[in-house]
Amino acid sequence: QVQLVESGGGEVQPGESLRLSCVISGSLEYYVVGWIRQAPGKEHEAVACLTSKYEISHYIDAVKGRFTISRDNAKRTVYLQMNSLMSEDTAVYYCAIRERATATPLRYSVYTQWGRGTQVTVSA
Repeated sequence: QVQLVESGGGEVQPGESLRLSCVISGSLEYYVVGWIRQAPGKEHEAVACLTSKYEISHYIDAVKGRFTISRDNAKRTVYLQMNSLMSEDTAVYYCAIRERATATPLRYSVYTQWGRGTQVTVSA
């Protein structure tokens, strides 16, 4: 049974930083891991992803240069470093994986295993 557990969310002011963590337990190998967010009243949105084999990362334009996805294989943990946070980044952030290859890793619907999410609030 695969489990993904996020942590690191909280409330910060605009311009500040947060680092989210996602511990992946279980024996499942995955093709790609992503961070997906859902703001109040909006659809899910994949913001960053990292392929497992070659560690290729992708970001949506709204977070490029501010967010960085990385992982520590020994700890089976994936991180999302978020800098220069803005109010528009307020959302529940989910970690998710997909086992099989996909040409659209920034499409949130391709992910098959999700964590429960962690709240990020950016407010003055």
